[in-house]
Amino acid sequence: MEFPPITPPDQQAHRTAVARHDQLTKPAGSLGRLEELGVWMAACQGACPPRPFARAQVVVFAGDHGVATQGVSAYPAEVTRQMVGTFLSGGAAVNVLAASAGAAVRVVDMAVDADTDDTPPAVTRHKVRRSSGRIDVEDALSQAEVDAALAAGIATADEEVDRGSDLLIAGDMGIGNTTPSAVLIAALTGTEPVAVAGRGTGIDDAGWMRKTAAIRDALRRARPVVADPVELLRVAGGADLAAMTGFLAQAAVRRTPAVLDGVASGAAAMVAERLAPGARLWWLAGHRSMEPAHDVVLENLELAPVLDLQLRLGEGSGAVAALPLLQMAARVLAEMATFGDAGVSGPAGDVVPAE
Repeated sequence: MEFPPITPPDQQAHRTAVARHDQLTKPAGSLGRLEELGVWMAACQGACPPRPFARAQVVVFAGDHGVATQGVSAYPAEVTRQMVGTFLSGGAAVNVLAASAGAAVRVVDMAVDADTDDTPPAVTRHKVRRSSGRIDVEDALSQAEVDAALAAGIATADEEVDRGSDLLIAGDMGIGNTTPSAVLIAALTGTEPVAVAGRGTGIDDAGWMRKTAAIRDALRRARPVVADPVELLRVAGGADLAAMTGFLAQAAVRRTPAVLDGVASGAAAMVAERLAPGARLWWLAGHRSMEPAHDVVLENLELAPVLDLQLRLGEGSGAVAALPLLQMAARVLAEMATFGDAGVSGPAGDVVPAE
């Protein structure tokens, strides 16, 4: 799998946005991260001031994982199928948050372990299998399946950009998916299992020990293929994680900004950055997850989270929660008066003329 070279965000727009912030009626840097977010948006859009996002799209990639049978989650695997129905009916947390933030939600079933007779074809047309393999003892996917999952993610990003989405958010739904996510992150960074094994859905100490053991065993299988990102996804990832990888890489190819959520999208992002170096410049970390592996992701990708609300839900919820701040950041650059516009003295005591 090869992606074309990634074109970085527009540096001239970046410089212009930084200069404009210096002219606005406030002490330099006094709006902190809001200023940084606005500058990032300007660079991604190639224009200053940037536009508030008009069509933010959440795509929830759903899939089950064989490792869930090992007691690594507090919930049974059938919850994945049940939650897909809840997304489609608009009753999940991400639906509520997205509606509040002005974003739309789409669900893509990549490997839910259920029949699809009663699921809309638009949801299931990219599905590659029922549940990815149990990664502590077997490969997650076949070669054909990992290729199909990556292609599905690429196609989904293209579909959304082609129909006008100007911001993409990768969400996830899959009982047990923090386990393969932790394996990918640990394999790519040389981190030990105990440092990436989190509580996920709220497992107790015994569940945490089972999860750590599963990560350890899966890592033994993953480390020999760590130099090949696609092979790593095939051996130790899953169809949903592979699709998210293709989705995030293709967003950067299409010069469309994306907001990352928690540990699942973070794991996919780390693989995507290796497949498409420089893609991370098009991504923003929406929040800091409570999963310890997510801190490893943020450090590795050199991304600073917008929010730290102790979230651990997934679905794209933390990324969507950051969206209103992005809209504020754009409007600050577009609508605040400059010192010259307002006739207000600048830092040196003189009125600063507008450009």
